[in-house]
Amino acid sequence: MGENILKEGISSGRLPPSQLEKNFADLHPPLDRHEALVEAERCYFCHDAPCQEACPTEIDIPLFIREISTGNVLGAAKTIFNQNILGGMCARVCPTETLCEEVCVREEAEGKPVKIGHLQRYATDMAMERNAQFFTRATDTGKRIAVVGAGPAGIACAHRLSTHGHDVTIFDARDKAGGLNEYGIASYKTVDGFAQAELEYVTAIGGIKIELGQALGRDFSLDDLKKKYDAVFVGVGMGGVNALRAEGEDAQGVADAVDFIADLRQTDDLSKIEIGRRIIVIGGGMTAIDAAVQAKLLGAEEVTICYRRGHEEMNASEFEQNLATTKGVVVRHWLQPKKVLTAEGKVTGLELEYTEMVDGRLKGMGHTATLPADQIFKAIGQKLDTHHAQGLELVGGRIEVDENGKTSRQGIWAGGDCVAGGDDLTVTAVAQGRDAAESIHGALMGETR
Repeated sequence: MGENILKEGISSGRLPPSQLEKNFADLHPPLDRHEALVEAERCYFCHDAPCQEACPTEIDIPLFIREISTGNVLGAAKTIFNQNILGGMCARVCPTETLCEEVCVREEAEGKPVKIGHLQRYATDMAMERNAQFFTRATDTGKRIAVVGAGPAGIACAHRLSTHGHDVTIFDARDKAGGLNEYGIASYKTVDGFAQAELEYVTAIGGIKIELGQALGRDFSLDDLKKKYDAVFVGVGMGGVNALRAEGEDAQGVADAVDFIADLRQTDDLSKIEIGRRIIVIGGGMTAIDAAVQAKLLGAEEVTICYRRGHEEMNASEFEQNLATTKGVVVRHWLQPKKVLTAEGKVTGLELEYTEMVDGRLKGMGHTATLPADQIFKAIGQKLDTHHAQGLELVGGRIEVDENGKTSRQGIWAGGDCVAGGDDLTVTAVAQGRDAAESIHGALMGETR
């Protein structure tokens, strides 16, 4: 193993398969029945539960935990799915430490919140294992809705529309449905093909057709869809990647972190993934953490996250930042990329400028530091692809919507990462897709919502 680790440059097979399997095992192993019951008993079952208020999908958390404590686990799953049809994935990837668990009364009193995410996974996993179906389609309305994007927002929208009796066709550019859940989350957070298993479970309700390899702006336009369907929902995510804005960023060895994560999620052999000895990740969000940690787990010797602002301004949660450091990732603040250093067109390092806040604005200080690297990952945020705008009004580079998900164009709704005001979380995308579906249903059936 030591010989593999010392390979120069970017290469595959740095660690043996047995070590890779161990490194990429489930980050949070599921609770067994006894553990779930013990944890459920810790809940105070608050009447005005702050945890429920903090949940973007407004799951009745005290109720589902009480149902677990009384042995009604499938009832708990139904309570969760009523509000969040992708509750299984959200139980795995939600930053619960900054949402429901942060405001848990146990956290306030003891510094140890009820493990809400673990309990949610316990209930939803059991429902899926038993293929317990809680939803049926209403009488067919004859209405047809197009959903663009098979990510969390699109799937949640499609499912809710199907419960109302509408027929839904989802169009997605990739060769697999799932969006962020399938391509954009660290492998150790969602093992054993869970994203596809959940998708199959959700779409089992019927009335949902998925067309893959169909891209907005390439294979069809919003005008095309408006002619064929009664309503359109846009949940395309953020397909573009922001530029590094550093000299030499096109050098061999500079890559987008989102593509790196997607490759990891889709490979059937982690030992084939090429990784460098010294890695620099630019960014301060969840994508940066996921890329950095996985690079380390693949066998990189040195992994450094560089962020242009301070620790408290990183978008990644405290838990995620701590996870990175415990895996051996070094996190450095107040540094922004200035120049990619190369030799024969390949990355050899990165020159970074120190930054500071002056009168509320970030500014370079004029002096630099140089870090050696043979691979650099950009995780500095994504943007809406210009060909997805299709005449929709934009705010801050994202689609403008009202509180019901309506866009500036009649008959078109939107939700998820592509809309203004989003926070790039799976759970928020689910809530927006669900609520837009209710608005679409109301509009099509002549109801006021």
